[in-house]
Amino acid sequence: MIRLRAIIILGAACVALSGCVVGPKYSRPSAEVPGSYKEQPAAQNTSQNPAEKWWLVFSDAQLNDLEDQIRVSNQNLKASEAAYRQARALVRIYRADLYPTGTFQPTATRYRYSDNRPPISPLSGIGYNDYVLPGDVSYEVDAWGRIRHSVQYARENAQASAADLATLNLSLEAELAMDYFELRSADAEEKLLTSTVNDYEKTLQLTESRHTGGLASGLDVQQAETQLEATRSQATDVGVTRAQFEHAIAALIGKPPADFNLAFLPASKPPPAIPAGLPSEILKRRPDVAAAERRMAAANEQIGIAQAAYFPSISLTASGGFESGALGTLLQGPALFYTLGASAAETVFDVGRRRGGVEQAQAGYDQTVATYRQTVLTAFQEVEDNLAALRILNQESKSEDLAVRAATRATELSLNQYRGGLTNYLLVLTAQAVQLNNERASVDILRRRLDASVGLIKALGGGWDVTTGIPRAEQMAGSPTGGSR
Repeated sequence: MIRLRAIIILGAACVALSGCVVGPKYSRPSAEVPGSYKEQPAAQNTSQNPAEKWWLVFSDAQLNDLEDQIRVSNQNLKASEAAYRQARALVRIYRADLYPTGTFQPTATRYRYSDNRPPISPLSGIGYNDYVLPGDVSYEVDAWGRIRHSVQYARENAQASAADLATLNLSLEAELAMDYFELRSADAEEKLLTSTVNDYEKTLQLTESRHTGGLASGLDVQQAETQLEATRSQATDVGVTRAQFEHAIAALIGKPPADFNLAFLPASKPPPAIPAGLPSEILKRRPDVAAAERRMAAANEQIGIAQAAYFPSISLTASGGFESGALGTLLQGPALFYTLGASAAETVFDVGRRRGGVEQAQAGYDQTVATYRQTVLTAFQEVEDNLAALRILNQESKSEDLAVRAATRATELSLNQYRGGLTNYLLVLTAQAVQLNNERASVDILRRRLDASVGLIKALGGGWDVTTGIPRAEQMAGSPTGGSR
């Protein structure tokens, strides 16, 4: 009863000590958040923001099919998913330290003493068996919260890894969309140049006919032929750009370029309107911001781990089992043995090692705070950049459309005058060159508008949301949802 009472008192003391957690309590540091965007001052209805499959807003069936293949085929994404599963497994490793560790090591040994063993004793020549069924239990009392800080540190790092996975996924989706629109813009430019080549062939025929009739010089014919072949060369050169983007798309969806082809389909539709919402939503819609915030929380736990080193580590041990020289008596009461023990270890002199550890952890936390705030600033910059690009390119597109119409009309007038002998070929040549330059500029502006739209969606976090995108802390020790085994 005395021994039992001592064990109960010791256990109660350990439970009481386990509530003494050292280290700072985490609270998210503030980050400067403007009330509205400079490029979109009016507050937007957030319900109109892109959903999880944000690329559907472009209403392009081929793009939709390609985007759906990224998550199941991209190898970089699979590597990031494996890193996330490693982070979750690490939570299990740290969490195991919260509980006792038990071992069981049965042994069966046959002993015999030598007949010539000096000095001669009654044991000389005697042999015997020794059967042991031992068990050992050890437990480190988490008196100062070191283990709990370690578990929380691993959980928060795993949450950051989940956000990293979402960041990579969004980046790959955006990269695919941009490559796709670059390819479609190359198709549009090729279509324009091919159509222009056809027009220039007709102009060359007209010039040759006039030259045959003595109405045009040989110089006019050479200039028309030069313009035609130069434009034909440009149309051919577009194929290089198209092939490279087609290969890039193949790699993104996990296919060899040799086994992948995209049919010719010129870009023609302008991008949809995309509301930016409120700047404060960036803090919960950008996975990279969420990852930076979770790493702040993990760094805060590191301070608690470092501070716990100032206090003694307390361990409880127990061992026991059965030992006998015969199997028949191994499990009988007299064969029982046990030991109980407790120990405490405290460093009394380390020449500032622990203080250095605390200072390092505090500096690490300050670093993650600065990284978090810079990540937020970068997010705001990316949103503003793409909002400005869309606004300016929209204005430029309207002006360029007017320029294209005017240049087309000027080319028609110059050709009519040339046919009637009212002007020289140089005026036609100049008008056609101006028209082509403006038409190519119009194609390029559409490409940039589509890219800026994708960039804006990426800057806003796509359809990701921190409340559903990061698993809760209590889920971190379980199996990853959807993860491969």
